[in-house]
Amino acid sequence: MGKTLTHIDETGAARMVDVGGKAETARLAVASGRIRMSADALKAVRNGDAPKGDVLGTARIAGILAAKKTGDLIPMCHPLALDAVNIEFGFEDDAIRATATASLTGRTGVEMEAMTATCVALLTIYDMAKALDKGMVIEQVRLIEKRGGKSGHWRVDGV
Repeated sequence: MGKTLTHIDETGAARMVDVGGKAETARLAVASGRIRMSADALKAVRNGDAPKGDVLGTARIAGILAAKKTGDLIPMCHPLALDAVNIEFGFEDDAIRATATASLTGRTGVEMEAMTATCVALLTIYDMAKALDKGMVIEQVRLIEKRGGKSGHWRVDGV
């Protein structure tokens, strides 16, 4: 017998999973990704000299807002009352890394909220710095860690 698909009903129609009977537990997810850019663009962002202003401050706010709107963006995601969203940035040799952490006490996980926050933060960096480098590349967006729920704790190997 094949695996039951959770987002498909018995007639094959898409559905949102009923989480009403699940126990509320503390949930946390961490996602990360990076945006590669030219040395000049990286320097401008680091020094706060980008033409559109505070790139990372704006990207942080955009990522937080995106996490809060994930249920509106991803069709089968539940709208969640998040307890916290945090976005950190780190400078690498040729890139800026964004890492988003989302958490709540609830019946479903926050992996999609952390991933959405990461993606939108990176897209905002692109928007804020595109006058300096139109060839920036967003890459390596992935889930790093999740805690809580039936499946428990998971962390990507090697990180």
